[in-house]
Amino acid sequence: MADILITASGEGEPARESAVDSAGRYQPGKAWGVAAALTVFASINFLDKVVLGMVAVPLMRDLHLSPTEFGVVASSFFWLFTISAALVGFIGNRLPARWLLLGMALVWSVVQLPVIFAASATALLVGRVLLGAGEGPAFPVSVHALYKWFPHEKRNLPVALISQGAVIGMLVAGLMVPYITQHWGWRANFIVLGTVSLLWALGWLCWGREGTLHTVIPASAGGNAERQRRPVPYRKLLTDATVLCSCVTGFAAYWGSALTLTWLPAFLERGLGYDSVTAGRMFAVIVAVGTPAAMALSWCSQSMLKRGVSSRIARCMFSCGCVGIGGLILLLFPSIATTPGGRVAMLAVASTLPPLAFSLGPAVLGEIVPDAQRSGMIALYTAVSTCAGAIAPIVMGRVLQTHGGSSLNSFEFGFMVCGAVMVAGAVVGVLGQDPARSLRNLRD
Repeated sequence: MADILITASGEGEPARESAVDSAGRYQPGKAWGVAAALTVFASINFLDKVVLGMVAVPLMRDLHLSPTEFGVVASSFFWLFTISAALVGFIGNRLPARWLLLGMALVWSVVQLPVIFAASATALLVGRVLLGAGEGPAFPVSVHALYKWFPHEKRNLPVALISQGAVIGMLVAGLMVPYITQHWGWRANFIVLGTVSLLWALGWLCWGREGTLHTVIPASAGGNAERQRRPVPYRKLLTDATVLCSCVTGFAAYWGSALTLTWLPAFLERGLGYDSVTAGRMFAVIVAVGTPAAMALSWCSQSMLKRGVSSRIARCMFSCGCVGIGGLILLLFPSIATTPGGRVAMLAVASTLPPLAFSLGPAVLGEIVPDAQRSGMIALYTAVSTCAGAIAPIVMGRVLQTHGGSSLNSFEFGFMVCGAVMVAGAVVGVLGQDPARSLRNLRD
């Protein structure tokens, strides 16, 4: 039986492996087919997230919601999101990812019904809470499923691709949601999304398959096949500096993503004065620049690994740098950007860089966590990171209500708060992450 071999010979040398698994060799065609299907899955996931922000103005008007009330409804999506991400992630340690993904897609389709017929803020909130519970495990289970198809040294790009499903979803939302809202009302968007989720589930039932690649630490690196397959105590995993600090950086990065999902469309309309259709197109432009940029950044990180650069630099420092630069841009947002076009350009850059943490963070965990515990640990990473989604929209809503409603200055102050969180998270990540050290400590 051939195995995938990872070596971790020290700080200056990244983990390496052969592309051979217990059932045969790495199959790039099938692997990238699964990656493409999971990218569509991620796109639907983020369409579900962002649609509420895209219909914020007519929804707040029809249901008579204040900015703070809308912020609560927006954040309610994440109330069970993190809990379900962790729970289902640990279930993914034991059950095939294929069936978990199918179940999630079916849930997404069904729970759109309360939102479609919502006549009050309470009904809307219930629908969003249920949807968040169904969507929480999507990313960790998808990444875990993907890692069963790709060897360690080839994981950056496919994970970056499914992460860009978020960008694709937001791009589609920017073009589709305003059109649907204008012609059939804001509720019609949720009918469309429920139908799309059901169609994906049917396709996955027919063509989705489980990968078979495994990771083994060889004796030359201080481990062996049996040792790698034997779980590490969660006490050691959960107190490891690399694990903890990667979660902090992920939290900071997700703070910015949550604001993009929930408040950016409203900022374009109320803060910059664009009409709803133009705001939707501007939103699409902002997220569109993210896809090629994120793929290029992930490729750079993967190329660094192939050239012998340590994972600490090629993955940890690289992603923290992107989060920190995005945060600095937001901190300087009021003083540098003076025109609507300049503000849009700065937000485009600040929105593009930090999400790289969601591609490289799980890859770092994949280096140091045994395969049998990988799904659960990536789920915990996702749960901690996405906690920011339950906080950031409320903070922005409170800032707007406290500092003059939906004025430009109020939005700018909210973005500065976001920038401060992102810079702090980047600093923590730079100081605490070291995969080679963690790999040695966890195998002792």
